[in-house]
Amino acid sequence: MKSTATRDASPGVLDPTMHVEPIKKTGFNPLQALLLMRPKQWTKNLLVFAAPLFTAGLGDQHKLFPALIAFASLCLASSTIYVINDLLDVERDRQHPKKCKRPIASGAVPVPVAIAMIPVLLIGALALALLASKSAAILVGIYLVLQSTYNLGMKHTAVADVFAISLGFVLRAVVGAAAIDVKISSWLLFCTGALALMLGYGKRRQEFILKGEERGLTRESLNHYSLQALDALVIMSATAAAIAYGIYSINSRTAQHFPAIILTSVPVIYGISRYLLVAFTQDEGGEPESLLFSDRHILLSVVAFIACAAIAMSGFKIPFLEGLR
Repeated sequence: MKSTATRDASPGVLDPTMHVEPIKKTGFNPLQALLLMRPKQWTKNLLVFAAPLFTAGLGDQHKLFPALIAFASLCLASSTIYVINDLLDVERDRQHPKKCKRPIASGAVPVPVAIAMIPVLLIGALALALLASKSAAILVGIYLVLQSTYNLGMKHTAVADVFAISLGFVLRAVVGAAAIDVKISSWLLFCTGALALMLGYGKRRQEFILKGEERGLTRESLNHYSLQALDALVIMSATAAAIAYGIYSINSRTAQHFPAIILTSVPVIYGISRYLLVAFTQDEGGEPESLLFSDRHILLSVVAFIACAAIAMSGFKIPFLEGLR
């Protein structure tokens, strides 16, 4: 089966002069349906455990179980959005050197099967969220609406595209807090949003560089960015994230009760610094989840952060630091 192209060479429309990966006829493979759900991206939903981690709830099964349910709910919710996104972007993906191998674009998952997966994933996501808590279910619903809005238009608008992604990360953290019925620091949410902006702009920056003059064919919003603007946005977001987390580790209610939480600021700022180094010297950052495992410094930063947080939340005292008496 050969893919077709129109003669409109405007951004986002197939260009007949370009090589388009032919669609291969393959039998349906359930593994391809799993890949369509993008399980590799589920690592983003680990933000659900931020609230249990910073409220010493990971060791409490009454808090851990709802958090696990909320995590599973968000995995299904995000997979729903990925399937919708791949259906909407199938023609663009067939022009992309890597995305053309995605299950729908390559023909490995038939379009009717992909469409049938959407209600199954959606119902599963909402049912699990409701099992965690009513508030979590409402927030998962808001997440789905936000991401649908992103797919239907926001992703084509510079800055708005990355802000929508950032808000999705913030909602993940809030869902975790709602699932175990605890408050979450505004500073921690601000830091989460800023980190997401940094990663989002870093991804746009790499795409901007790699695609050259054809960047608008695979992502329309790239036509409205410039390299200088993206450099500034990455640095601005990284600075905001570092400052926000520093304030959280010193001045939040968690820090007042567990002063040793300041130890976590070291791997956080180191990890941000390492990301900036890799992004600007190697033009990496297009796939943050891959960078997490390919750069051992960033991976060690994450491991050190979790270890320091666990130590701090256990009640470890640093003699020269003051906390609530």
